[in-house]
Amino acid sequence: MDAESQSDSEGRIDRLANSPAYRLASKDPDLLERDTLRAVRLQLEFLKPDLLQQDEGIQSTVVVFGSARVRSAAEVEAELASGSAEDRSAAAQEHLESQQRQSAYYEEARRFSGIVSRRFQAEGRTDFVVVTGGGPGIMEAANRGADEAGARSIGLNIQLPMEQLPNPYISPELCFQFRYFGIRKMHFLLRAKALVAFPGGFGTLDEVFDVLTLVQTGKINPIPIILIGQSYWQRVVDFRFLVDEGFVDPGDVELFRIVDTAAEAIHVICEFYNETPPV
Repeated sequence: MDAESQSDSEGRIDRLANSPAYRLASKDPDLLERDTLRAVRLQLEFLKPDLLQQDEGIQSTVVVFGSARVRSAAEVEAELASGSAEDRSAAAQEHLESQQRQSAYYEEARRFSGIVSRRFQAEGRTDFVVVTGGGPGIMEAANRGADEAGARSIGLNIQLPMEQLPNPYISPELCFQFRYFGIRKMHFLLRAKALVAFPGGFGTLDEVFDVLTLVQTGKINPIPIILIGQSYWQRVVDFRFLVDEGFVDPGDVELFRIVDTAAEAIHVICEFYNETPPV
């Protein structure tokens, strides 16, 4: 083969090797993004976090939900101290004062996670590992509490129109990203032995009512469902009205407990399991 033919042949082979059609199917992002491959993406998104949690020996989890907008007391107080009320608009000052009140929930979530992590991850156990949505706010507080207790915790982050980075307190080997809300919801409950929900918006309410419905309909085994913040939950949802109107049975409001503190939440969990965490 002469030099010109050799060069032409090598060029052809190079084009073939770099053709999208020649990629291994498992390494072809364009293929995996096709609408017809949605079922494969769903399966992969389910399998990856499940297999990695198995590898890490995660036995059971306690789910913590709550607003991404709640800030720590220190952060809010620093902003309040950075200027005078006269320098801010009335709306900005009111918003900061509201955040200062809400920061109590951040500290309570942090406290709860620390207690449950120290209690149930002692001696290298991996029971009742805290799992959150992986973002800021209450999620950050819960992951932070576990981290401060020297325990691991899980973050199930999700792609959103406005990028949400994982908070820095999640254990790196247990930090996952999801595309599909449905698969993420499955992972929240796959190993869950308790659910604790702090005040939040649509996302928090969606998750809480999803779990309540699953327990109510027998799709999952009963678990302690604890709503923290009586002043919030008793106003945002009139559960008694639902009973009075016949939309839910009286026993359905026994599926959850409303409390105010981390200590009370721990008590409800221990009471549910007769002081012994499940295997």
